[in-house]
Parts: sequence; C-alpha cells; structure tokens
Amino acid sequence: MAKQKTASRSAAKTAVKKKWTGLKSTAKSAARKTIKSKGRVSAAKKTAVKAAPKAASKARPKQRIAISHHREEDFKADGLRTYAKYRDLGISAASHGLAQAHVIRLQGPCNPEEVSKLHFHDVEFQMVYVLKGWVKTYMEGEGETLMKQGSAWTQPPRIRHMILDYSDDVELLEVILPAEFKTVELKA
Repeated sequence: MAKQKTASRSAAKTAVKKKWTGLKSTAKSAARKTIKSKGRVSAAKKTAVKAAPKAASKARPKQRIAISHHREEDFKADGLRTYAKYRDLGISAASHGLAQAHVIRLQGPCNPEEVSKLHFHDVEFQMVYVLKGWVKTYMEGEGETLMKQGSAWTQPPRIRHMILDYSDDVELLEVILPAEFKTVELKA
C-alpha cells in the first residue's frame, strides 16, 4: 500500500511539472511573438489608441497659477448686485471655469428694499468669509445670523438666502463652483 501512495504522489508531481512546463513554454512562445512583431499593433490596440485623444479632450484643461494683488482700481460695479463692487481674483480664468473667487464690497448704507431679496444660486459649492465689517444674513434652515470679521460660512447648493443688513465697510471673500452659475430671485 505504501508503494501505491508513493507511485500516486510521483505521478501527481509529474503531471504538475508537465502543466507548469507547458505554461512556461506557452508564455515564452507568446513573448517571442511579441518581440518578433516589432511594432505591429493589433486592431484592439489601434482602437484604444484612437479612443485616447477623445477621452483626453473631455478632461478639464490644466489649471494655471493665479496671483492677485490688492489694487483699488480692481473693484468694479460689474457683478451680480448693483449695490456691490467686485474684485475678481483670477480664479475663473486660471481654473477654466471650475471655480470663481472674488472680494465683494457691499456699498453702504444698506437699503433693505434693494438688498433683502430672497434668492438662490444654482451652484455646486459656495463659501463666504468676512474680511472686514459685518453682515446679517438669512439662510433657509438657519434663520438670521450676524457674521462679523473672521466669520465664514458655506451655503449648500440652491439654499434660499438673503442679506438683511451690513456695515458700511463690509468686505467679503466669496468662492463659488462653478464659475458660471444662475441666480434665481424668489418672491418672499
């Protein structure tokens, strides 16, 4: 019986060895064919190469560095609100529209009839930081909040909000994604 087990084991080892040897020679043969082809490209590879430029064209362009230094003449009354001056920080151009950042000066004194209009922005992200002064806001689900110098907040996409009041010297840093977006004014 011991001889039978030994014979079975050696037969199994031989079968495994043949299997591995066969795989090695197949791998060697495939490798040789690849080397011999010297640059020939299969139809599948040609399709993949042709598709690569199309996929690359859908990718967002490479972002550039944006540097913006404070200059009073850069504050323009050409933004979303007539009671505000905006200083574009160059982020929209540098990011090819991925994001927008600007410093906003709300022009005082606050006129609630002009300023306090319920609205939302169709954005993916919005963040505001108070650089100077203060601003009182209303945000749906949060209520009224007084934001002072050093305060920051995010506004989730499409949240209804409005400015209620602000100091004559208020300056805000606002970052929005994407750079181009729609604002919808609502009836209060």
